[in-house]
Amino acid sequence: MKRTLHILIFTILVLPLYGSAQTLEQKIAEIDAYAEQARKDWNVPGMAVAIVKDDKVVLAKGYGVLKLGEDAKVDKDTLFAIASNSKAFTTAAIAILIDEKKIGGWDDKVSRYLPEFKLYAPYVTEDLTIRDLVSHRVGLDTFSGDLLWYETTYSTDEILKRLSHLKPTRGFRSGFGYQNLMFAAAGKIIEQVSGKSWGEFVTEKILRPLEMNRTTTTVRDVKDNAAWPHNESQGKGLRVLHRGNVDGAAPAAALNSSVNDVANWLRMQLADGKFEGKQIVSEAQIWELQQPAVILPISRRGSQNLPSRHFNTYGLGWNVWDYNGRKVVSHGGGLDGMISRTAMMPEENLGLVVLTNSENGVPTVLQFKIFDIFTNAPDRDWNTEMLAGYKSGKEAAAAEEKKLEESRKLGTKPSLSLEGYAGTYVDKMYGDAEVSVESGKLVLKLKPAPNFVADLEHWHHDTFRIRWRPSVAYNFPPGFVVFKLGKDGTPEDLVIDQPNNDFWFYELEFKRKK
Repeated sequence: MKRTLHILIFTILVLPLYGSAQTLEQKIAEIDAYAEQARKDWNVPGMAVAIVKDDKVVLAKGYGVLKLGEDAKVDKDTLFAIASNSKAFTTAAIAILIDEKKIGGWDDKVSRYLPEFKLYAPYVTEDLTIRDLVSHRVGLDTFSGDLLWYETTYSTDEILKRLSHLKPTRGFRSGFGYQNLMFAAAGKIIEQVSGKSWGEFVTEKILRPLEMNRTTTTVRDVKDNAAWPHNESQGKGLRVLHRGNVDGAAPAAALNSSVNDVANWLRMQLADGKFEGKQIVSEAQIWELQQPAVILPISRRGSQNLPSRHFNTYGLGWNVWDYNGRKVVSHGGGLDGMISRTAMMPEENLGLVVLTNSENGVPTVLQFKIFDIFTNAPDRDWNTEMLAGYKSGKEAAAAEEKKLEESRKLGTKPSLSLEGYAGTYVDKMYGDAEVSVESGKLVLKLKPAPNFVADLEHWHHDTFRIRWRPSVAYNFPPGFVVFKLGKDGTPEDLVIDQPNNDFWFYELEFKRKK
């Protein structure tokens, strides 16, 4: 009886595991088919995927086209903006300088290298370390100050000077606030110590040794076989965008790369800093980069969606968390019309990169699908789930816009003639906003960002609806400009009420120039 029972248990519990085990070729074939289906479901013009397993590239492939309306196909060498995946290259560059003993360590004071660098609170400026810069714990809000670099003509030096006006939203080192501008400061440290620009140093010490020969450190060097960014605008279909120049915050977001190149980067990370027999970053520093530096909270809803995740943290240029009992080191990237993701499971010696040329959830979908397949996790249709969530979000946004329309107070008139609102409005951190009258309509121009031009349509009272012109790549939801009048009846303040998920116009306090 016992023997029969053991055979029965083996048959029920064990044999199915052997029967369902996939070969590597079968896993790759399943991922390949799933990737193409996800691309179609999310209406992504083009994307590329690479997977690294046991120091070998087991998949590197392109899908779709470089540009909507054209025939050129994406391949494994196609360049995409990898955006914030650039941050880990910046921290790796600092790690190399530590290895070379040109920087003392992660807890060196920033003031030692950038004595002119100042934040809003003097005590933060005094105690600020390199580790603080690259782990998002300086006390600023997530994305705070990003309007200083987004589409502006400001140099990095000018941006960092203006940072002293940016007010913190929490205590120093008291929590996580994702910061692009602190990485710009980290890049400036690399420049000061090495005597080379961030781009030159990263190219010499990382890109060339890793044979990432197509990767560029600025969009200005992108030439052949490069994807074009796409997004929707005001509910319309996909449009082709210009390639955004983010050189002002290059160490945070400026790299352009292919999955073929990024695969070598992942191989180096998974091999404790070694590539093709050569140590690029020391094993000790690779370990340090992937250690938690600040805790990120997990919401109850997030826990329900990913019940196997027990912690969520940020290291030095990397997110560090767990999934299905394994440590994950990952990062995402997003610029106008380009979304990407890199992720690794060191215990599985597994890495992946997904690059796309539209604003979509496919990189995250494929991250989880690849992890599930390579860890033999229960099947879960991430694509269907996330697509449903995305569509639900769009429906909710449409409902909010309808409420907004219903809240409009009809029959009101502006307090002044249009010429009465015209003038220059100054924010001491950002710079000038100019309001003028063109062809009988108000026009708003943000002077530091030449592409930021909007027509203003009267909404009610002294509030005007913003209609951004096509030169603005970001897909903004409905927004408004509110003119606040002084006791003499003339405008004193200009408030830009422009909701979105990335750029905080509420940080700007425009005062009319007398």
